[in-house]
Amino acid sequence: MTLFWEIWPAIRLTLSLALVTTLILLVIGTPIAWWLARSKSRWTIIVNALIALPLVLPPTVLGFYMLILLGTGGPGGWLAPIWGGRSLAFTFPGLVIGSVLYSLPFVVQPLRNSFAAIGPGPLEAAYSLGFDFRKAFALVILPLARPGYLTATVLGFSHTVGEFGVVMMIGGNIPGQTKVLSIAIFDYVEQLRWTEAHIIAFAMLIFAFVALALTMSVDRRIARIQP
Repeated sequence: MTLFWEIWPAIRLTLSLALVTTLILLVIGTPIAWWLARSKSRWTIIVNALIALPLVLPPTVLGFYMLILLGTGGPGGWLAPIWGGRSLAFTFPGLVIGSVLYSLPFVVQPLRNSFAAIGPGPLEAAYSLGFDFRKAFALVILPLARPGYLTATVLGFSHTVGEFGVVMMIGGNIPGQTKVLSIAIFDYVEQLRWTEAHIIAFAMLIFAFVALALTMSVDRRIARIQP
């Protein structure tokens, strides 16, 4: 129990970051995924590539450029004085911004696949019944896309929980403010506290396994609704 209370601030911060990031991603990811699934524009290739960049880009590279943008000399330094800060770097809002960009493909891709699997038929049927787009999307598309939303939620949340490179670059290692679980493991390793590092790492390993198992189960459901 001593270890639990020692790392509780990191646990609380990690869960808060993952929850806020996932909610934001679901809100902004829905229109992006819908457009990617339905649009025939050539711009979809460019947008897809931009969204997928975090999948192949080293986290330290993304974290470095985010640090510049969120620092005192970038937009983060211009916006922070609104609430009395110097910059968005090394703050919780800065962590959220970086996490949203880094986890974006893990939410957009499942939603896009789910929307594409539904096809145009249900929406056209809703239009024939006199529904406008908002009503048709809320009452027809969203219920059909529930497996995709579950996958996106699990992947977005679990990926944010496991972040290290980006949060280290943007947030540093400030206890209670930017020190998340992945950084806590790094700290324990540096201090040669192997037992504590093992316990936290194993708990995160189990969490990742359960998240992946749940995601694969949902993916099988999505495959069944594909035409």
